Amino acid sequence: MFQNLQSGPAPSLNALRAFEAVARTGKVTLAAEELHVTPSAVSRQVKALEQSLGVRLLTGPKHRLELTEAGRDLAPALTEAFDRIAAAVRGTRRGGEDLHVAVNASISVKWLIPRLAGFQAAHPDIRLNLSELAAHATAHRGAQAVVRIVPTSRLSDPNCTPFIRNALGAVMSPGLAERCGGDLLRAPRLAAVTHPEAWPVFAELAGLELPPAHERPFAHVHFAMDAALAGLGAAVLSWPLCVDEVASGRLLAPLGFHRSGSAFAILAAPGARSRALDRFRDWLVAEGAATPEPPTAS
Repeated sequence: MFQNLQSGPAPSLNALRAFEAVARTGKVTLAAEELHVTPSAVSRQVKALEQSLGVRLLTGPKHRLELTEAGRDLAPALTEAFDRIAAAVRGTRRGGEDLHVAVNASISVKWLIPRLAGFQAAHPDIRLNLSELAAHATAHRGAQAVVRIVPTSRLSDPNCTPFIRNALGAVMSPGLAERCGGDLLRAPRLAAVTHPEAWPVFAELAGLELPPAHERPFAHVHFAMDAALAGLGAAVLSWPLCVDEVASGRLLAPLGFHRSGSAFAILAAPGARSRALDRFRDWLVAEGAATPEPPTAS
């Protein structure tokens, strides 16, 4: 039984932060990683918050938690409040030219970091700090913006700026293509645990019927991409991640790339405004415009 303590003392900041992190990331384990505490500590804080407020905020089993109506009402307000606190701290520290951006791991490793020297050369006064964004998260504590692939349905969001339209292709190394007689569907399949739907989506876009086959799992898309480069199998990749490898011939895409219903985009945190963020957003758009069109089937 929950007690109605609405007239009691305010909930602790740690409890509010724990619940907000769970609501934003969707998992207690991810919230614990972000807050640098144990999952059990996060669970205790959330339960304490529920007791303090006299309402349930989360429901369902631990592996599939969902927000209650009260949780859905509270979470956005907390996210905005914590983001404003972070923005105020950044604006006070070292002249306000620090920029904190969270990025999905594969985009960071295979697209953003290889191009960052150009941004730093153009804007040496901006101190860019990168954090890893959880696979399905659309916000990150303390980040002024996140960079990830988003469905086109989100592109109308006023805080969302797309910079590259996405396209998917199945790729493999020249050596593997020779061993498979050029037939990509005969190659072993590589898949990322974070994007288990990649092969079915590509097959639908390409108008193919995939024969049954075992998929060798990798933790991230960039791991699967490196495995494809090593000749271990074929992987479905987003065009921006493998532009250079396809252009150089290190990866082949016999079935070409096909436009998907998604785009690479930057999503600004609510209330996040700064000169540094504007410069970074403009740079992303320019880099996206310079990306060549994906090849069609050969």
